[in-house]
Amino acid sequence: MNQLQALLNDSLIGTKHVENAAIIDIKERKVCASTFGFHVPPENALNLIHAFCKNLLQVRRGGLYFKDKYYKCVRADEHSLYLQNPDGGLIVVKTKTFILVATYGVGMYPSVCVEAVEKL
Repeated sequence: MNQLQALLNDSLIGTKHVENAAIIDIKERKVCASTFGFHVPPENALNLIHAFCKNLLQVRRGGLYFKDKYYKCVRADEHSLYLQNPDGGLIVVKTKTFILVATYGVGMYPSVCVEAVEKL
């Protein structure tokens, strides 16, 4: 396990604020770390990068597909996306170098999930 995976496990999964998480390297255009069993397909990683770089307004209006599920946009700004569907939600936060994506399920508190991911 590398340091990024340990950070995801300790700071997010260990606190039970999110179900799964992954870190995408924007420059390399690929996932560089993820929690155990959470696979982010390359096309989904590229879609998240593209959402921030070119399509933020479109994501605000039309939502986003991630891992074959549709998520409605609840909140979006230049550094974060907060999306939901009936099964749970998706939090996406962008820094200069990375995009952090995390999922949470029904019954979890979305505001706590957003806060945990943004703090990390």
